[in-house]
Amino acid sequence: MKGNSEQTIYSHLLELRKAVLCSITCIFVITLILIPFSNEIYNFVASPLIAKLPDGSSMIATEVASPFFAPFKLTLCCGIFFSMPFILFQVWTFIAPGLYKSEKRLMLPILISSSLLFYLGILFCYHSVFPILFSFFTSSAPSNIMIMTDINHYLNFILKLFFAFGVSFEIPIATILLVKSKIITTEKLSSNRPYVIIFAFFVGMLLTPPDVISQILLAVPICFLFEIGLVLGKFFEK
Repeated sequence: MKGNSEQTIYSHLLELRKAVLCSITCIFVITLILIPFSNEIYNFVASPLIAKLPDGSSMIATEVASPFFAPFKLTLCCGIFFSMPFILFQVWTFIAPGLYKSEKRLMLPILISSSLLFYLGILFCYHSVFPILFSFFTSSAPSNIMIMTDINHYLNFILKLFFAFGVSFEIPIATILLVKSKIITTEKLSSNRPYVIIFAFFVGMLLTPPDVISQILLAVPICFLFEIGLVLGKFFEK
């Protein structure tokens, strides 16, 4: 029995190693393909800020290696971003043998929908949040201050927001899983709505840069997605 148990653990570790190596290889290959377009990718991501900068202002690089490392860092993040469906597929192939048939029917749609919601959160951040946010920041600057944002600081800023919105858009999935696993009921969640709203603003404070506008722009979608999760959760309860 002990030998069989050790053999099973070893085979699981081999499967995990295979899944991790395949995921890393996918990220590496996609990043390698995207490297020649690093500057174009950065220009595309920086365009929401550049469009709101006053005449005569531009982005700057305050460090010697920043013009290379900032676009490269963004390209690596894009490699991970575009590899996510393949990575989730590797996760699925690793955990699927240990699931019941009913769990498989639920898990695969959840993996697909969670990745789509993550992408939707990033798109919402880029197309809806950035124009509002950068318009406010640039218009509120004192008249005698020249706005010249460092490319590294800008990259760190937007990556935090992309991650925050991508993760926050997973709330409907989290709600469905909580209800489906009978950890909590939709009735209980509905009664705790005021605490959820407070929690949404607390999450906005933690995940976004230290400004009120970013926190509000994240907290409001969280509340809306929570309501969507409640509706879907009631369907799963029935």
